[in-house]
Amino acid sequence: MPATSPPDGSPDPLGGLHDALLAWLPGQRWFPAKGREIAGMRTLSHAVLTAPDETPTVEHAVIAVAFTDAGGGSGSAGEENYQLILGAQHQPPGDLEHAVIGRRALDGPDEVVYDGLADGRISRMFLALITENATRGPLRFVAEPGTEAPIVGPGRPLLGEQSNSSVIYGERAILKLFRRATVGLNPDLELHRALRREGSDEVAPLLGAIEGELPGEGGGAEAMTVAMLQGYAANSADGWSMALTSVRDLLAEADLRADEVGGDFAGEAHRVGKTVATVHLELARALGTRPLDDAAARDVEAWMLERLDRAAAAVDGVAEQREAIAAVLRGVTSAGPSTLQRIHGDLHLGQELRTPTGWLVIDFEGEPSKPLADRVRPDSPMRDVAAMLRSFDYAAFHQLAEWEQSADEPDPQLEHRAQEWADRNRSAFCDGYAEITGTDPRENPELLRAYELDKAVYEVLYETRNRPSWVAIPLRSMRRLLTPVGRAER
Repeated sequence: MPATSPPDGSPDPLGGLHDALLAWLPGQRWFPAKGREIAGMRTLSHAVLTAPDETPTVEHAVIAVAFTDAGGGSGSAGEENYQLILGAQHQPPGDLEHAVIGRRALDGPDEVVYDGLADGRISRMFLALITENATRGPLRFVAEPGTEAPIVGPGRPLLGEQSNSSVIYGERAILKLFRRATVGLNPDLELHRALRREGSDEVAPLLGAIEGELPGEGGGAEAMTVAMLQGYAANSADGWSMALTSVRDLLAEADLRADEVGGDFAGEAHRVGKTVATVHLELARALGTRPLDDAAARDVEAWMLERLDRAAAAVDGVAEQREAIAAVLRGVTSAGPSTLQRIHGDLHLGQELRTPTGWLVIDFEGEPSKPLADRVRPDSPMRDVAAMLRSFDYAAFHQLAEWEQSADEPDPQLEHRAQEWADRNRSAFCDGYAEITGTDPRENPELLRAYELDKAVYEVLYETRNRPSWVAIPLRSMRRLLTPVGRAER
């Protein structure tokens, strides 16, 4: 695909960088399409955020990346839109060499262009602009009313695999740039604002945001969320890491049950259940609920069956059981009374942080691969509950797979212990959830089973595309969820 000019007809300032960007993108942790073949890219918007005499030059750009397949991204068929923060100067400091994208020549000498979030000068500028409620070009830097962003030094990039990019300011605040560019208010920012109105202690304090515009299909501009600023949860540990440690401790003990091991996680699982339940009640108060009536249940069933068909087309193990899975998913329409409301939408142990004072829930974007309209659609809280139950299962059997890497064949005793850990913590989570809401998720087994199986179908498709070595975990769970009640899983 040839480079195209920005909508105003001016020369594309990223034109000379297209080849370098196309080579750089697949190496970024936040770029989700590593397995897809890129056909090209075009610049949707570009703005310089600094004065001509400022160094480095700071730029915000939105690019549309085209793929050879029509994967259904956030833009046109086969396209996905991404945000870039770029720094440019003739000779950047040596500690930015790892972030260099390439060189370009505009009106003067060549400039080196790099990932701007790696530059502490740029991240410090962004924090100051939020504090000042400033506007730079099309970007608005907004402090939350009644809050004061901490004035600290430059941010340091947060390392690790994630779908966005974050920088931490002195372990007091964290700025998250939403890499996927979508029209509308990002659900993460929207739900944090709603929870802030409720005085929630289950999320980190919201301090501010960066808002911008994305060119619309009709030639106009539409609002978009660029980034959000929150308080940083210092001295915290994520639930996934803690759970893996607990499973490892159990597998290492030959004669002890899960409740007898020093690293037993059930107490924490119970607290997580209470935290998730509290968030659900707060979101219901802030944004309302409606009944899961027959029409709504049919809509939910249609979403599930659509996902099932996509997975069956891509994975033989799903296609072979398509009708049996569909029969369980249709249990949504015959389940007992329930409600629809705004939920987290992509909940798992990695989205839970244990701080010295309790648990926090993070990342309310929903499943990143879904269109925004689907991510903000009210759904049953049971989706989040089922996702957490799946996460306990994942932790147990991922750690078992790591434990048995050098084994010639699976150890039935170790598999039994992993299942024991998963069952104990799933039960503890539901107990905690019921303690807050007064409703035990296990009292509506058809609905819970449908949502859990729907999540397993999603996991099979995701792992097939991204981590094939993990696909056995959700496939095993699919078999369990398809086993009629009363029959032991083989």
